[in-house]
Amino acid sequence: MQSDSLIYKFYYQWWKNIDKSIFLLISLLFIIGLFFSLVSTSLIASDKLDTNSYFFFFKHLVYVSIGIIIIFIFSSFSKDKLFKYSIILFFVSFFSLFLVPIIGIEVKGSRRWIDLIFLPRFQPIEVLKPFLIIFMATILCKNKINIIYKYLLSTFLISIISLLLIIQPDIGQTLLVVFSWVILIFTSGISIYFLLSIFILGSALLTYLIIYLPKFDYIQGRIFSFFNRETGSHNFQSDKAIESITSGGFFGKGIGEGTLKNRVPEAHTDYIISVISEEFGVVAIILILLMFLIFIHMVFKKISMETNDKIKLILIGSISLILMQATIHVGVNIRLFPTTGMTLPFLSYGGSSIVSTSILAGIILNLTKRKIN
Repeated sequence: MQSDSLIYKFYYQWWKNIDKSIFLLISLLFIIGLFFSLVSTSLIASDKLDTNSYFFFFKHLVYVSIGIIIIFIFSSFSKDKLFKYSIILFFVSFFSLFLVPIIGIEVKGSRRWIDLIFLPRFQPIEVLKPFLIIFMATILCKNKINIIYKYLLSTFLISIISLLLIIQPDIGQTLLVVFSWVILIFTSGISIYFLLSIFILGSALLTYLIIYLPKFDYIQGRIFSFFNRETGSHNFQSDKAIESITSGGFFGKGIGEGTLKNRVPEAHTDYIISVISEEFGVVAIILILLMFLIFIHMVFKKISMETNDKIKLILIGSISLILMQATIHVGVNIRLFPTTGMTLPFLSYGGSSIVSTSILAGIILNLTKRKIN
């Protein structure tokens, strides 16, 4: 009886302290993702994998359930414990990123996943990203470290991570991680000239790799296809995606009436926004994007009231990561950016992506709590 009372008290304090508006909006986004998984993308399993029609939905449900548990765990820690465990988990996931070129599983020409006996297949960079934000913020807010050393250390670290991602290759995640780092160091008050120097150097290096290394020929092909739509050979997915959005119109074709999910690989992950638009119309996409904007507004409102620089930096980095990932996903789907694999936070199918997003959501909920007991 006493243990039940303690559990109730703990849960009550957690619910009392968290920002309920942010939590309910996060939950709603997950529920919307499950709904579209049930009515739109679950048929992929029966059509392409010759298995149960609800194969993807049940797996998605399991991932979301795990995600909710992760959110609860990370939002329940005290700030000190959150920072302590995050640093430990950063080094664990950072080490696992080094293992990818050695024992990683190759899928469709890219070696991005690790498949261990005691763990399901996962993408180390997805686990690393949330903890990278906290580790970088910790470095940048250390008063005992000289400001030049702070930026040099963070630059060295992000260079190592970027190199490991480029080797896989995963240019999309590389850009996402670098963008988050740029946001963090810019917010911390770095000289704009230093930032421009890093940007020019990084752009020159990436351009060299894409042009001269045979391993990156496919990226060169995607960029060429993006600017030469008539003759490009890498436009199939983006053409079908924009065709689906156009054919869906404002109100869509109706539940289960879309065809994109049967014509494009990874429609339930990288092209989920087009699948939704085809069946439920542009109005559904507008509502989803509006929810993301409300979520971002809520977090930035909390940031504006925060006095601790480190917490500010972590919240800015976390919400920027979610915003940039959503922007790339939507941009690829509407042909604003060249084709690259990028899930939509909260909505897309995928275990590693949902775990990553859930950790970020848990961190945000933790650092926006009204009171820590």
